Amino acid sequence: MRPSARLVLLLGFTFLGLPSTFLTAQDLQRAGDRMDGLIRPEEAPVVRAELISVPPTVDGFLDEEVWSDTPVLEGFVQRMPWDGDPVSETTRIRIVYDAHALYVGAWLLDSAPDQIVPGESIRDFDVAESDAVILILDTFRDRKNGFVFGTNPSGIEYDGQVANEGEGTQRSAAARTMQRGAGGGFNLNWDGSWEVATSRDEGGWYAEFRIPFSTLRYGSGGVQDWGINVSRKIRRHNEEAFWAPIPREFNLYRLSFAGTLQGIQPPSTRSATITPYVLGSASRDYAAGEEEFSYPSEFGGEVKLQVTQGLTLDATYNTDFAQVEVDDAQVNLTRFNLFFPEKRPFFLENAGFFSVGVAEAELFFSRRIGISDEGSPVPIQGGARLSGRVAGLNVGLLHIQTDSKVGIQEENAYSVARVAKELPSRSRIGAIFLNREGQGGSDFNRTYALDGQVGIGDALTFTGFLARTETPELDGKDHLLHLNSSYLTRTWRTEWNYREVGEAFNPEMGFLPREGYRMYDGLLLRFYRPESIPWLREIRPHIHYTRFEDINSGFRETEKTHVDIHFESDGGGLFSPAFNYVSEGLEESFEIAEGVVLQPGTYSGWEGAWRINSNQSAPLSIQTDVDFGNFLSGSRRGITATLTARRGGALSTSLRFSYMDVDLPEGEFITRLAGFRAGYFFTPRLYLRSLVQYGDQADTWSANVRLGWLNTAGTGLFLVYNDTQGFGTLDGPLGRSFIIKFTRLVQVAGG
Repeated sequence: MRPSARLVLLLGFTFLGLPSTFLTAQDLQRAGDRMDGLIRPEEAPVVRAELISVPPTVDGFLDEEVWSDTPVLEGFVQRMPWDGDPVSETTRIRIVYDAHALYVGAWLLDSAPDQIVPGESIRDFDVAESDAVILILDTFRDRKNGFVFGTNPSGIEYDGQVANEGEGTQRSAAARTMQRGAGGGFNLNWDGSWEVATSRDEGGWYAEFRIPFSTLRYGSGGVQDWGINVSRKIRRHNEEAFWAPIPREFNLYRLSFAGTLQGIQPPSTRSATITPYVLGSASRDYAAGEEEFSYPSEFGGEVKLQVTQGLTLDATYNTDFAQVEVDDAQVNLTRFNLFFPEKRPFFLENAGFFSVGVAEAELFFSRRIGISDEGSPVPIQGGARLSGRVAGLNVGLLHIQTDSKVGIQEENAYSVARVAKELPSRSRIGAIFLNREGQGGSDFNRTYALDGQVGIGDALTFTGFLARTETPELDGKDHLLHLNSSYLTRTWRTEWNYREVGEAFNPEMGFLPREGYRMYDGLLLRFYRPESIPWLREIRPHIHYTRFEDINSGFRETEKTHVDIHFESDGGGLFSPAFNYVSEGLEESFEIAEGVVLQPGTYSGWEGAWRINSNQSAPLSIQTDVDFGNFLSGSRRGITATLTARRGGALSTSLRFSYMDVDLPEGEFITRLAGFRAGYFFTPRLYLRSLVQYGDQADTWSANVRLGWLNTAGTGLFLVYNDTQGFGTLDGPLGRSFIIKFTRLVQVAGG
C-alpha cells in the first residue's frame, strides 16, 4: 500500500474516532489496496447489446429464435453467503433491443425446482424474501444513478430509482428508517411503465422483460455505453450472486462496480404521457356529528413530456393523495388517511435528487406539500416540475400551488430549485433553495443549503450539508450544520455524525422533529463470519452512542448507548439481544398517559431490547420484539409478536399483537394493540387485501379492505372500504367510507 494512502486512512480513522489499534494490518492493507485500485471498475465484465428487427413475445417462455444466438451474461459470482464463489445454480442472461424497447431474458436454472420460493404476487413485494432476478441500468454511465427492474417467480413488477449509489441523503446511525420512496437512496415507490412475465418447469424458472426506452432517461445521440449489473437471489440458500462482482460490504446499487452494456443505440424520439384519474366516494364521520353520508367526487391528472432525452417536464392538476392504492404501513389506530407513504406520481420521478438532509433533519420532504401539520390533506391546485440532466448537471425546478382549507391552511405557493454536480471518486456537490409564499408579502419561509460528498477509495466517505432558514416571525439561531464520515469494509463499519440545529431553524417543506440541539452520534460494528459453524452466517457485534443536548444551555435531552450482537443464520433467522443505557431529560412536566404526569428531571437506566426473527420467507414465520427494564422514572415490560403464514404466491396472512405494561411511581398504564392482515393475489395485477385492528388506548377497532386491479405503472381500478367502531365511551360507529378510483396512463407520443 502506498504511504500516502496509509496516511489518508489513518487520518480518516482519527477523524472517525476509531483507534488504529482496532484495525489489523490486513484491514489496513485491504483498504489501501482498494484505494490503490486493485479492484477497478474497468475490470468489470462487458457485454454487447444486440439490435433485432422482430421483438420477442413477452410471455416468460423464451422460446423465440431471437434468444438463441445472443451474447450471454454468465459467470455470476456470489456476494452472500460465500463471497467470491461461483453462483450455486446455473444463471444466464441475454439482452437485445429494437427501436422501441430493451428486452431481457433470464434463464434461472435450479437443481431443486420444488424448493423455489415464489414470493407474494403483488407489485414491489420485498424480493429479499423470495427467489428473484434484478437488474440495474446506469443509463448516463455516471456510476451513481440508475433504474432498477426485477421480478420473482410469481411474475411481479419490482422497480425503483437509485440515487447516489443508494446512499441518497445520508442517514445518521441514529436513524435508518428512511421512508423509501419519499427520500433519496433507493426510491421503491417510483413506478415505471414496462412488462415482465415468468414461467417455471422442471429445470428452474425463467423471466422475460420488456423495458420501453420511453420509461428511461439517457444521453442524446448515437451509440452509447450504459452501466449494467444483474443480481440473482436464491432464497433457500439465502444466496445473492452478481454478474459484475460486488464486494460483500456493498449491494446492487453500488454502480461503481457495475459492468458495461456496449453498443446500444436508443431512439432520440420524445415521449409524452397523460395520466388522468377520477375518484368518487361515500363517507360519514360519526365522531364529528355528521348526520348523513356525503358523496364527494373529483378528477385530475398529470402530464409528462420529455423535453430532451435526459430532461423531463411534469405537470399536475388537482393532485390526489393516492390513498386508495397505497399499503397500510403507517395506519392510524382510528383513521386510515394519515401519513401514508408517498405515492403521488408527480412527486416520484427523481425524488432522490431533490432530497437533502438526514432522517431527523430533512430539508425537502415532498409529502409536506399538500399535507397539513395535523396530517390532513390540503387541496393541490396544480404545479409543474422540470428535472433531469443539462450540460453535465443534475437540475430540478418545482412549483406547486395549494388551495385554502377552512380551519387548516391558507393558500400557499411552494418553489424548489436544486442543482448538483457529480464528481469523480464518489464525490459530488450541490445546492438547494426552497420557498413557501403565503398570502401577503410577510408570510413566507425560505431555506438555503449547500451539500457535498467526498469519497476516498471504496471504503471511506465524508458527507455534509450547511443550511439556514428565513422565517419573519422567528428570532434566534437559524442554521443547521451536519457532518458525517463513514468507513466500510468486509469486516468493519464505523460512522461518526455531528449536527447542530438552531432554535429558529424552520424547514417548512422538510422534517424536523426537534429544535435547538446538538447531536453527537457514533457507531462501531464488526462483521464476523464463523466458517466453522455452517448454519451461522454472520455475527455482528456493535456499539452505538447518541447524545442530544440543548444548543444554548447544554442540557442533556437524550443520551443512549446501545450494545448489541446480531446473530444471523444461513436461513435468514436473526437473534439480537440488545441492551441500552438511556437517559431522558425533561425540562417541563410531561403527561405520558391520562393522569400520569412526569416531573422535570433526568431519568436514566438500563433497558433490554431483544429481537428474534425466524426465516421470513418460510411458509410460516414469526417476528418478535421483547422490551424490558428501566423506563423513565420506573420500568416497563412488553412484547410485540407477528405470526405470518403464506401459501405460494397467492395467499398471505399475518396476526400481530403488541402488549406494553408501564409501571411508574407516578402511575401505571397498559397498552394493547391487535391486528390481522390478509391478502389474496389472483394475479400480479389483481389483489384483495384487508386489515382489521383493535387498540385499547383509543378503545376502537378499525377495518380496511382494498381491491386493486392494476394496469401499467401502478395505475388501474381501486375499491376501498373503511370502517371504524368505538367501544365504551365511544360506543358505536365512528366513521365509514367507500372509495372508488380509476386512473390510467396513456402514451400519446414516443411509445
